Amino acid sequence: MCPHPDPVVYRQLPVIEKIIRDETWLEGERRGRPVPAEDPAVRENVCLVVLRIGRDLREALADREDAAGNSPSSQTQSAAA
Repeated sequence: MCPHPDPVVYRQLPVIEKIIRDETWLEGERRGRPVPAEDPAVRENVCLVVLRIGRDLREALADREDAAGNSPSSQTQSAAA
């Protein structure tokens, strides 16, 4: 594991988990039966959604981190003060 994990990545995980649940449900509706989250169609759709919203999601979560004073640059500035 890297020594300075990106906190924004951890904040993205619940959103990605919801995307997986939603896409699993949608694929099950398309087929008329339950499908596992590991289904190739579900994985492909999850990837497409994440690629489509990923940049905006990361920017929004990074802005929240900055506003909360949790960005690596603000921590470096605080340590230097």
